[in-house]
Amino acid sequence: MKHSYKPAPADTSHIELPEELNTLVEDMAKNVHEVWSAGRIREGWTYGPVRDDTKKTHPCLVPYEELPESEKDYDRATSQETLKFILKSGFSIIADR
Repeated sequence: MKHSYKPAPADTSHIELPEELNTLVEDMAKNVHEVWSAGRIREGWTYGPVRDDTKKTHPCLVPYEELPESEKDYDRATSQETLKFILKSGFSIIADR
């Protein structure tokens, strides 16, 4: 069966994140990784130097700080796009620190 799914994410290209959110982006990226890691571990995955779906090993099952920059960038992009979507949807982000 051929699937014709075409992803259509919300266009957030015109949304600029304020500089004050850079720390939040990084904190969210770390949390995204923590949530992903916790889910994998619950499913029986462990650290391994290479990804092996049969053995359920993955090289990214390490603390966020030990990830390669390319993996951190993936988590940062997820966080940035989430924040942009929140703003595009008409919500405000207010720091209460």
